[in-house]
Amino acid sequence: MNLIIMGAPGAGKGTQSEMISAREKIPAISTGQILREAMKAGTELGAVAKSYVERGDLVPDEIVIGIVRDYLMSEECKNGFILDGFPRSTAQAEALEKMGVKIDAVLSIEVDDERIIRRMGGRRVCECGASYHTDYLPPKVDGICDKCGKSLYVRADDKPETVRNRLVNYHNQTEPVLNFYRERGLLVTVVGQEKVEDTTECVRKALASVGK
Repeated sequence: MNLIIMGAPGAGKGTQSEMISAREKIPAISTGQILREAMKAGTELGAVAKSYVERGDLVPDEIVIGIVRDYLMSEECKNGFILDGFPRSTAQAEALEKMGVKIDAVLSIEVDDERIIRRMGGRRVCECGASYHTDYLPPKVDGICDKCGKSLYVRADDKPETVRNRLVNYHNQTEPVLNFYRERGLLVTVVGQEKVEDTTECVRKALASVGK
C-alpha cells in the first residue's frame, strides 16, 4: 500500500500513521524525519538542505521533493509506504505525480478546529519522535517516554493561539491538496473520534479494500 495521510495539526494522523505502519508492515515517516535523516547521512541533497536550515531559511520545494523522491525509491519502500506531511501544497502534489509514484489512497482525518485546540493542549512529545496525550494516549509513567525513557515536554506550538494560526495555514495551504486528490478519486475521509481506538477502527474499515 502506498498511502498519503493528511489532517490538520493535532488531528491524530501521526498516531494513526504508526498504527497503519505496524499493521501493514510498511514504513511511516514524516517529511521532517526524511529531511533530518538525509542531512545526518550527508547525502548530496541532505547537505544542501542543511545549508538552508543552518541559515534559518525554509528548505526550497525542489530540495524537499528531491529528498522525498530518493526516499520513495529506496529499498525501504519497496513494499509500500506512508507519507505524513507531504505533499503540503498542490505544487508538491503535482511534483509527486510527475515522479510516476503510484498512490493507492489519500487518507484525510477530519476533526473540528475547536476539538483540535483542546486536544493539543494535552499533547506531550519526546526528542526521540514519540508523541503522547494526557487523556488519549498517556505514557505508562507520567512525563516519561515509553520508548526511550527520556522526559516528555510540551511544544511551544501547542499553545492555543499558535494552534489557531497553524489551523488557518492548514486550511489555506493544504486543503487544496485534498481537492487535488478528490478529483483523482483517491481521497478517503475519516472523521476523527474522541477515542484513539475508535478512530483506528474507522481508518481500518476505510482502508480495507485499498491496494487489494
